[in-house]
Amino acid sequence: MPADALKTAGGGRTNLLGLDRGGLAAYFAQRGEPAFRAVQLARWVYRRGVTDFAAMTDLSKGLRARLAEEAELTLPEVLAERVSADGTRKWLLRLADGNAVETVFIPEPDRGTLCVSSQVGCVLNCSFCMTARQGFSRNLTAAEIVAQVWLAQQRLGGFAIAERSRRPITNVVLMGMGEPLLNLEAVIPALRLLVDDHGFGLSRRRVTVSTAGVVPGIRRLREAAPVSLAVSLHATTDALRDRLVPLNRKYPIRELLAACAEYVADDPRRRVTFEYVLLAGVNDAVADAEALVRLLRGIPAKVNLIPFNPFPGAPYRRPAQAAVDRFRDVLLAAGMTAITRRPRGDDIEAACGQLAGQVRSRVRRRFPEAAA
Repeated sequence: MPADALKTAGGGRTNLLGLDRGGLAAYFAQRGEPAFRAVQLARWVYRRGVTDFAAMTDLSKGLRARLAEEAELTLPEVLAERVSADGTRKWLLRLADGNAVETVFIPEPDRGTLCVSSQVGCVLNCSFCMTARQGFSRNLTAAEIVAQVWLAQQRLGGFAIAERSRRPITNVVLMGMGEPLLNLEAVIPALRLLVDDHGFGLSRRRVTVSTAGVVPGIRRLREAAPVSLAVSLHATTDALRDRLVPLNRKYPIRELLAACAEYVADDPRRRVTFEYVLLAGVNDAVADAEALVRLLRGIPAKVNLIPFNPFPGAPYRRPAQAAVDRFRDVLLAAGMTAITRRPRGDDIEAACGQLAGQVRSRVRRRFPEAAA
């Protein structure tokens, strides 16, 4: 992304947060500085948590002064932080235009997963998701995506830990508000910063992009930033998926699964994660599980089963645990990898499908041109 595209609303300083290493190198080259300045700045920001140019002591005094005049590292404001009884944390972050998005941290004994938003609201209108009811305002910038990770790392004390392997955030998933593959211009540089050794330094296998099924975006992601892929499937027939995930009318199941098979075709160790929200009396029968086994046969896959997380006015119910277990057991008996995701943070509306944020300029749109 050109640095000129990152000018703040006032038309002055350039926000360097969210520029990947190539973008930073281009920024410094325009100012007659060598490419290694990009590495120096990235290490200060993403490894040490420093956003004050004056403190970046391996940059010359002249360059630090120039950066202070021409650039900035701007972060959203933390409006609220809520902590669940199970330790899940949710932050409400206010953006410069008054919109707000939500970011969730889920601690587990062997990992800490940060769920990051990519849009303000969502255009896809999936019927089981609270975010869809907020309408859609705009895409997040790369800086606003990366800032969620930076702020969570700071709030959790991660920058103070010298060994990145011991930091609280071990995994990042773009499963928050929005459809990441409808915002690839910002998502791709953000992903590159997440996996860059001079950025956050995460393994590609520990960074996951979740999509409702934007097929051209899956193919572009594979070429530009091949991280782990999760697909919100939720149904085994086009008739039902059209109702649950309206995007299916543009990219039906057969086309979606072909793109998923392509995504992992060059690496036998990789698998696609298929997310399947279980809705009582809708898609949770044994026959549905048997159909899912047939549908995914031949695709390296694992299935995350997600009992529906209710929200006010939701038209669905969470299945009984016995129904969830029966569904899972069918998949396991067929030799599939299947995990039932335990609801986390539902007492603070931080569970899957419950994120809402604050969307100022609500609009309802059909799928934008980026989905074409």
